[in-house]
Amino acid sequence: SEDFEYLFLHISYGTEPENRVYFRKTNSDGDFVKLLDDADASYNFIGNIGAVFYFQTNLNAPNSRLIAIDTENPAREYWQEIIPESEHPISYIGMTGGKFIVSYLKNVHHDIQIFELDGTFSHTISTPAPGSVWGFWGKQNDSETFFNFESFLYPPMIFRYDFETNETIEFRRSEFDFDASKYETKQVFCTSKDGTKIPLFITHKKGLNLDGSNPTILYGYGGFNYGLTPFFSASKTIWLERGGVFVVANIRGGDEFGEQWHQAGILENKQNVFDDFIASAEFLIEKGYTKPEKLAIQGGSNGGLLVAACMVQCPELFGAVICQVPVIDMLRYHKFTVGRFWINEYGNAEIPEHFEFLIRYSPLHNIKKGEIYPPILVNSADTDDRVVPAHAKKFVATLQENDAEKNPILLRIEMKAGHGHGKPMQKIIEEIADEYAFLFKTLNVR
Repeated sequence: SEDFEYLFLHISYGTEPENRVYFRKTNSDGDFVKLLDDADASYNFIGNIGAVFYFQTNLNAPNSRLIAIDTENPAREYWQEIIPESEHPISYIGMTGGKFIVSYLKNVHHDIQIFELDGTFSHTISTPAPGSVWGFWGKQNDSETFFNFESFLYPPMIFRYDFETNETIEFRRSEFDFDASKYETKQVFCTSKDGTKIPLFITHKKGLNLDGSNPTILYGYGGFNYGLTPFFSASKTIWLERGGVFVVANIRGGDEFGEQWHQAGILENKQNVFDDFIASAEFLIEKGYTKPEKLAIQGGSNGGLLVAACMVQCPELFGAVICQVPVIDMLRYHKFTVGRFWINEYGNAEIPEHFEFLIRYSPLHNIKKGEIYPPILVNSADTDDRVVPAHAKKFVATLQENDAEKNPILLRIEMKAGHGHGKPMQKIIEEIADEYAFLFKTLNVR
């Protein structure tokens, strides 16, 4: 804890959000006190005032709330709710400046609100545009804090917030040669197969002609409670400058609308994720943004599973696929490296009822003989110990064996690299250059 009085253990299994929290005094050699030992929800320690601990939790609150536990009287009936659950999910809570700083997700962008320590609302911190905010570093009694902001057209910038004057000033911005005034981002909603409304962020040059001729990248992830809030991509400015459209689909499986949004895209509900992404593609075509031969889909890791499954299910809908470090063999993924920790997300094919829904969408097992699949570039790395490269290799080999041999099926293996984190800048540049070369060629971008 910030006051150095307590040592905490947060215990969790795999990617499950439920966790346990133990603590003890730092000057003690005794056993840890098992404060939260039921693994019935997620509990994120925010801070403490003496023996009173504050936790962000989704216990009886899928959109999260803030509670206080007096460790000298810790029975559940004495817990206090400080900030209740609202219609908007809480993505982050900080405790600094003698306040609580709460980041809400409102229609997939962050809304920052300040609360007093008793839970009374104070005011909202404004940002330049709908975007993503993180940070708020500082100690509980600091008079200032700093936070980062970015969006599709705003490179990351740092702001300073003064608790005494309630003023927010720009502290530092990224130096980047890109004229954002020539472009626009809008949020629209499409309708998925079961009637669910799916948000899309669409970024392109102002005055775009909706005649179906625009090369478009549709990007998604859809899993592990990980939401895609607005982000800045330096490499995507190349695409925008060449007249391309960049679209992010906030499909189910992430946390864009809380834990219920996540649950609607896992296990037996995983097909919802693919239906959402396919509906997003159909919307872009219907509204004249693009057409199938000009539409590329891109995703990595769980997003690689996403684009692979959608390509196999609707090959006629896409003109190109970039499939990065993908999970492909859904019947055996849990047998390699850390795959066993994803069972609560995907399921286990050794359980009969799980086998039934896994076999229906597993990309490796749904490739059809003689099918015309769109051009695809699959990226992996020789020492990826998160998603082993065997997934990518088996997928490409099976495609090459069975497809109609009309379009290129390419496999790119990066040497001396892993799942992506920590990759040297030179390798990143080379990989992005290969991806754009592939897209410009297959989508005929001039």
